[in-house]
Amino acid sequence: MSINIDTTPIQKLNMRLNDNAIFIKRDDLIPFSFGGNKARKAKLFFEDLESQKSDCVVTYGSSSSNHCRIVANLAASKGLKCIVISPVETSKTTFNSQMMEFFGAEIISCKVSEVKDTIDRELSRLTVEGYKPYFIEGGGHGNLGTKAYIEAYEEIRTFELDNNIRFDYIFHTSGTGTTQAGLVCGKLINRDDRQIIGISNARKNPYGGQVVLDSVNSYLGHIGEDGVGSEAIDFIDDYVLDGYGAYNNDVLEVIREVLIIDGIPLDTTYTGKGFWGMTEYIKENQIRGKSILFIHTGGTPLFFDDLEVLVND
Repeated sequence: MSINIDTTPIQKLNMRLNDNAIFIKRDDLIPFSFGGNKARKAKLFFEDLESQKSDCVVTYGSSSSNHCRIVANLAASKGLKCIVISPVETSKTTFNSQMMEFFGAEIISCKVSEVKDTIDRELSRLTVEGYKPYFIEGGGHGNLGTKAYIEAYEEIRTFELDNNIRFDYIFHTSGTGTTQAGLVCGKLINRDDRQIIGISNARKNPYGGQVVLDSVNSYLGHIGEDGVGSEAIDFIDDYVLDGYGAYNNDVLEVIREVLIIDGIPLDTTYTGKGFWGMTEYIKENQIRGKSILFIHTGGTPLFFDDLEVLVND
């Protein structure tokens, strides 16, 4: 089983904000395991895994991780052993964690401070047992994850040419950083003039922005391009609230509005929080009369985790 990614649709939303035209790129519709940005990235990682003839996969992520769900599903589809290292600090039962178990992934919980040692230990154990393990960083971090969103950026440019439109801003939820890094690299490679704005769902500056910058420069160096400075990165940490998984009534209201008006589910951990952050950023910076694209990076199972709160709020 491989992930077949045709160009995902871009649709105009019915909502209006400061007389801006708002569009959404539906990466949640990638046709594998509820789609999302992690499906784009996993496609490239598993192609690399197969080229190296690895026979099991190890990765890292929380119980809410879309990345770990996708990796576990792809591994199961190929009959590969899958081990997920998960931090106890953010451990709770979610639809994503239940699906990881359903796909047969072995979930090993540990403290965040013990993650690196746990990963190293498991990779060594698997090697001793005769496996050839393949490690994927949390969130699909690394040059392959960045490359996946350079490809998505090219899809956006093709849409613009085909529809005689130009997006002034591209917003998205920024987590581990390679989605934003890929979009920024796409912009730089094409010498485009627009803003790529990552709305952080957890990380704060300067660390969050530096991770994105490091990923950008890692990929640019990989292809022989000159690196860039921090001015190339718009990593906005104003809307993280109390951190990963935290949300408020305003986030719930945005999720409710987008679902009712346009029929598109967003979740409180990633896309709903990012979309809310985008609307706040637009208002606070008095952005008017522009064409704006939001990238739906997936997380549909997480929508159902908080459905009862959404309904009863």
